[in-house]
Amino acid sequence: MAALSNGQTTIHNYLKSEDTSHMLQALKVLGVLFSTTENSIIIEGINQKFPTTEAKLFLGNAGTAFRPLTAVLSMMGGDYEIAGIARMHERPIKDLVNALYQIGAKINYLGVSGFPPLKILPGDIKYYSPIKIKGSVSSQFLTALLMACPLTNQNLIIEVDGDLISKPYIDITLKLLDRYGIHYKNSNWQSFELSHEYCYKSPGEIWVEGDASSASYFFAAAAVLGSIEVNGINANSIQGDLKFLKVINMMGAKIEYLENSIRVTRHDNLKGLDVDCKEIPDAAMTLAVIAIFAKGQTVLRNIGSWRVKETDRIHAMETELKKLGAHVTSTIDSISILPPSTINNNVIIDTYDDHRMAMCFSLVTLANKSVTINNPECVNKTYPEFFKDFEAISS
Repeated sequence: MAALSNGQTTIHNYLKSEDTSHMLQALKVLGVLFSTTENSIIIEGINQKFPTTEAKLFLGNAGTAFRPLTAVLSMMGGDYEIAGIARMHERPIKDLVNALYQIGAKINYLGVSGFPPLKILPGDIKYYSPIKIKGSVSSQFLTALLMACPLTNQNLIIEVDGDLISKPYIDITLKLLDRYGIHYKNSNWQSFELSHEYCYKSPGEIWVEGDASSASYFFAAAAVLGSIEVNGINANSIQGDLKFLKVINMMGAKIEYLENSIRVTRHDNLKGLDVDCKEIPDAAMTLAVIAIFAKGQTVLRNIGSWRVKETDRIHAMETELKKLGAHVTSTIDSISILPPSTINNNVIIDTYDDHRMAMCFSLVTLANKSVTINNPECVNKTYPEFFKDFEAISS
């Protein structure tokens, strides 16, 4: 958003991670000028038109970079190739591409139809009727459209086909777009209306909140064994993943919302719950692991989006939890976990190159058990300092 704006934007408290690095590298290739300090990125906006009109971009497994850039580049009138690692090429993008076709985008599949890598060519971008996009696969598809559509300079409507998953993530997108001068009329999460008069404008400065998904591991650790205060996030956060706190509160943890932090304290033995996780799909992975510390069964529902993440997370979670002795069953969009009477010791956990698998299963050590986490470097995707921070709370 800062790159698309007019003028300079300073982004404070940015995340130093592989995902951020992939996005910055892509912007550099596209001709965007920026500089970094210890905690900030200073970006020179290009006023809605990338200087580079022909480029090949590599985005690793960064879905949060791949999806929005696909939509934005389709509006730029350039010749672009966009690719990632093998797993990125297994993650579906057909629904987003089909939505972009509706307004004249020209996008070709370079491999398997419906999946990256992609070839993006100059299209004839014109709006004729509401743009329809499925809401049941990934909220990032709608986020990508919401970010790209202001580049059309047209009045338009985006309509969601079916139920929209991960509404809190769309809420984050809309609130950040507001900061950059883009205002959508949201009609009950089923349609989003945009006026041609809105264009990207720099807010000058913007502060990134502490990440609620990453905080969930520490909130969970406190709920299991102790008390932890997480700074840089509070009850006024725009992140829906804070609803994770309501769940662990019902499981038995005590929650305190402070001025610029949140404290979680173990209050009682945790009890299993039946949870609709449609609005907290990332943080729900943390619930799956702390379920082995709870009394009774935990059922996580509406997690079908796990199937198309960095790995098939339902399969991966079921496989690894069973190694610990848990009784686990799953469906296409749910997982049921019954904790073992005794958690197995000295278990080797496979991470499937998924950062959240590595971070979630580190919590097993709170049961005074040893685990070996394979490929721990996968946390670099979003949280390179995770093991250092986790060690600090465990000591």
